[in-house]
Amino acid sequence: MDQLVPEVPPAGHSCSSLGIWALKAGIVSLSVPPSISRNAAMVNEPRGNGGPNPRSEGIGSSKGISGCSSPGLDPKRHERLREKMKRRMESGDKWFSLEFFPPRNTQGAGSLISEFDQMGAGGPLFIDVTWRPTGDPGSDKETSSMTIASTAVHYCGLETMLHMTCCCQSQEEITGHLRKAKQLGLKNILALRGDPLGDHWEEEEGGFHYAVDLVKHIRKEFGDYFDICVAGYPAGHPDAESFAADLKYLKEKVLAGADFIITQLFFEADTFFRFLKACSEIGITCPILPGIFPIQGYHSLQQLVKLSKLEVPQRIKDVIEPIKGDDEAICNYGIELAVGLCRELLASGLVPGLHFYTLNRRMATTEVLKRLGMWAEGPRRPLPWAVSAHPKRWEESVRPIFWASRPKSYIYRTQEWDEFPSGRWGSSSSPAFGELKDYHLFYLRSKAPRGQLLKMWGEELTSEESVFDVFVHYLSGEPNQNGCRVTCLPWNDEPLAAETSLMKEELLRANRRGILTINSQPNVNGKPSSDPVVGWGPSGGYVFQKAYLEFFTSRKTVEALLQVLKKYESRVTYHIVDVKGENITNAPELQPNAVTWGIFPGREIIQPTVVDPVSFMFWKDEAFTLWAEQWGKLYDEESPSRMIIQDIHDNYFLINLVDNEFPLDNCLWQVVEDTFELLNRPTSQ
Repeated sequence: MDQLVPEVPPAGHSCSSLGIWALKAGIVSLSVPPSISRNAAMVNEPRGNGGPNPRSEGIGSSKGISGCSSPGLDPKRHERLREKMKRRMESGDKWFSLEFFPPRNTQGAGSLISEFDQMGAGGPLFIDVTWRPTGDPGSDKETSSMTIASTAVHYCGLETMLHMTCCCQSQEEITGHLRKAKQLGLKNILALRGDPLGDHWEEEEGGFHYAVDLVKHIRKEFGDYFDICVAGYPAGHPDAESFAADLKYLKEKVLAGADFIITQLFFEADTFFRFLKACSEIGITCPILPGIFPIQGYHSLQQLVKLSKLEVPQRIKDVIEPIKGDDEAICNYGIELAVGLCRELLASGLVPGLHFYTLNRRMATTEVLKRLGMWAEGPRRPLPWAVSAHPKRWEESVRPIFWASRPKSYIYRTQEWDEFPSGRWGSSSSPAFGELKDYHLFYLRSKAPRGQLLKMWGEELTSEESVFDVFVHYLSGEPNQNGCRVTCLPWNDEPLAAETSLMKEELLRANRRGILTINSQPNVNGKPSSDPVVGWGPSGGYVFQKAYLEFFTSRKTVEALLQVLKKYESRVTYHIVDVKGENITNAPELQPNAVTWGIFPGREIIQPTVVDPVSFMFWKDEAFTLWAEQWGKLYDEESPSRMIIQDIHDNYFLINLVDNEFPLDNCLWQVVEDTFELLNRPTSQ
């Protein structure tokens, strides 16, 4: 390599521009196109209906693109819930579903979305969200039933069913809620009369008095759009005049248009079997899912029994009463009880799936499912990123890699798009990403409370090196000086991806020296799609990746890096940008660069992640802002800690590197080593 020594300006000297650095390094093929700076071309422009449409002039355009791969890797994404049930029943494959209720405060909303992500990993067929009449359930509040359910669909990728009750609502209000649910991408409704707010049911003027009326209304106003579920009561509804009369009402709900039934909780399998037999005898043939309640505590059991008006069998009372002050012991007993009940139900061959009342708690239900062998540990991903369940995103099959660790942010910024890229990102000069100002939104901010973030990221920062340490502890998993494990960063609120382990030592070495990595992937050359670490997509395929590295680093390091990159000009594609938008790249004609792709039997090539020069500039704004919004604001405004974070925000650069020679050993680590070797050379006199 040429004997190049970086020219580092003395302290207090204003640093020369990125373009000047590049010229000094002798890099002549770099492009600093005017369109990359923050100008009018990068601002969202109204397109017809007032929302950005990437199809018209950008990412979805087929102009200049040869061919398009098959949209949607998984055709089952398009199935209705009732079709999914039918397919699973015909194959004999059992499933489970989960019920949640809306939280009472914003912090609880963030925790619940985290539960969705974690429990969604186990493979539920669907989840459902209850309707809380006292919580303004149809509003846009973060804690409303409507918002929680639509978030589960849109941001968490879960097939979701929204409860809808007749309680305290007119027909017009119900219709409005259903229209909104449809607009938000919700396709499934659990139609209920609802529990009275007082001791007795009070009829709503102009409203519905029975669930069957609600089912009829949904079918009349919305045709076959919604899949409809109704409730069944194995011991009979407590307000019904008789068990036989209640079965008659249940059949009326099915005849009115209900597709399947979920039962109220029960404690003994024989109760459900008798109910199933009685339903069959009167001609109810739709799927009936048993409602399972793992007992988790004495008081929660008492409350649920009070609401459902069920009697707890004496044999269960005899066990629980002596230990009612020990919730852990009760929970362990509840797990054993639920496992036994579920095994008896499944062994009968009469049960297609199990529906769990979770009480928004993960541990008990997850443990039951694991013991039953129904928890899907590490399911193969249909794509390398989390797929939204919103119908309008069904065709989406490619995204910029920058948002790999912040998929909810990407979905939020593209929620107004009318169409989504399928097969190829395409040639783009101005993709219209929405602005990201609402860092307070529960699905965008960190799930950890402020106190926990301070323990992880430093209650007091003393230097840039103390920031480096936070990144190192996040990667290593070792406790920091506070004895606290760093489980998240502003750019990644989730555990490290499994593939990070393939380059852990290299990442640690880089971060210790101020290469603060926020996205990375190793090179992969034809691994089976079933590979537990890097695999994705249908069986029988092969996946490929280019090595990718994205990081923040100092001005001094960037100057040396620019000189080093001359040696790798024909192999490494790069983008280097500061917070003001001054950008330098060698990406040819601003074309996107596919960095992940797969080849599968009977399909065209799928390329689900790309590095796109223009999209990178939108991501740049978000990536820099996270320094200030999520880290800097933890500290007092004039504190040294706040000033250290602000200085990094103002003076560091965001860089991505792609090694295009994926069949060869990853050269990006050598680029890093060469950079620091150059930095450490003594300056010439």
